[in-house]
Amino acid sequence: MVKEGILERYLDALLQGQRQACRGVIEQALQSGTLASSVYLDIIWPMMAEIEKLARAERITPTQEHMATRINRTIIDQLQNKLPHRPSQNKKIVICCAPEELQELGAQILADLFESDGWEVRFLGGGLSNDDILAFVNENSPDVLLMYGTTPKQAPQIRQLIDSIRDVNAWPTMRIMVSGGLFNRAKGLWQEIGADLFAASALEAIQQASNESATEPCEEGATGRRRRRYQRTHKARPAQSSR
Repeated sequence: MVKEGILERYLDALLQGQRQACRGVIEQALQSGTLASSVYLDIIWPMMAEIEKLARAERITPTQEHMATRINRTIIDQLQNKLPHRPSQNKKIVICCAPEELQELGAQILADLFESDGWEVRFLGGGLSNDDILAFVNENSPDVLLMYGTTPKQAPQIRQLIDSIRDVNAWPTMRIMVSGGLFNRAKGLWQEIGADLFAASALEAIQQASNESATEPCEEGATGRRRRRYQRTHKARPAQSSR
């Protein structure tokens, strides 16, 4: 549970590019009993979404957006080894961004949390062509392919990749999930482009992927209960280094 005022202090430090102050806020949260998984879910992810929202509304400068994103990435790089690790689920997931996605942070958070949840993760990031991604999927045959996108111009490329996967039909059991601000803002877009699953948050992504019969987004009212179950499960297991 994140204590009151943490988010406000962290956002203020982010927007000013105060790296040391941001680290201090996160360290205080950890020392007060906040789990590393909760820092990911309840601080970094919502702050990432808030920065994106402020940038789209032109309420912050591009420089502030870049500084905040770099600081958030530094924080999760430092926290990754503090995440506990559940036993292997014997499932594989490939996580990638739309080819022109510049904000890989959300996808990196997803990769860390899936790894913590016992998945075998391959994180491709952005900058790859659809052909590159198809070739990698062909070599690795994941249970889930998760694509992350934040801007409307990425929708056609993601649709083309999904269409190519459907046309090839070489991975009939692989489910395709989409996440990111692009899909949060455009209700029903995930269905329109042919995805199997949509996750509005990192927590929902894990819940959806773990539910093999899931084809609909998590109900909003259940999110809080799922978060508590996820954090209790992770608290019960000691953190181990993934390195």
